[in-house]
Amino acid sequence: MDLKNKTVVVTGAGKGIGAACAKVFFDDGANVVSLDKDDDISGLTGERWLSIKCNVAVESEVIAAAKKIDAQFKGIDYLVNNAGIQRYGTVTDTTADEWDNVMTVNLKSYFLCSKYFIPLIQKKGTGVIINIASVQAFVSQKNVAAYTTAKTAILGLTRSIAIDFAPNIRCVAVCPGTIDTPMVRASFALSPNPDEVLQECIDMHPIGRIGTPEDVAEVVKFMCDDKAGFITGQYIRVDGGLGITINGSKKA
Repeated sequence: MDLKNKTVVVTGAGKGIGAACAKVFFDDGANVVSLDKDDDISGLTGERWLSIKCNVAVESEVIAAAKKIDAQFKGIDYLVNNAGIQRYGTVTDTTADEWDNVMTVNLKSYFLCSKYFIPLIQKKGTGVIINIASVQAFVSQKNVAAYTTAKTAILGLTRSIAIDFAPNIRCVAVCPGTIDTPMVRASFALSPNPDEVLQECIDMHPIGRIGTPEDVAEVVKFMCDDKAGFITGQYIRVDGGLGITINGSKKA
């Protein structure tokens, strides 16, 4: 995939799936813009790399980032909406503030970045938006009411963008299963026995392991390729088979 002279914006690019996405695009020659509320720790440098400290859930910060990106790269080709947080609780346990926080980061940020970066894609003529959702848009665990709701809503947002901006802009939702990221490791750490939880997660994936950020990043990159040019408004599950068996496990 020749990405020379292409520009991609990745939100939540400081770690995990976002960092992997930024790197695979950068390694293939693209200009990469990292948007993250934390400092850049990627180690990537050069004129093709732009790191902007930005809370993508705040409209004014997204507007400022869009202006800075446009000034440097004169438009963009791809947007990867990836920023997200995980909070645990049922609808009765979750506070209104916690609910709003999850919806703001996991859903509103996708809306805001799409709103202000689609005009930058239109300057180039055509492009692709990838929304990172989750397998939990289809199957859910206990105590993740806000998270699974936000991730499910991303599928609707993906369809709407695909319909409203066709044929020049495609929009695809990529839905990971359990991926070995700092966020997932932090969730394991909440258990008295993190290793046992890890093994349970492995057992739930028929492929026999949990995923890597690179597993997701390579699919994201391919979805931006012209070879995937007939795919829009759809979801792609990158989940190692999670949820395809009745008991959710590869074991009988």
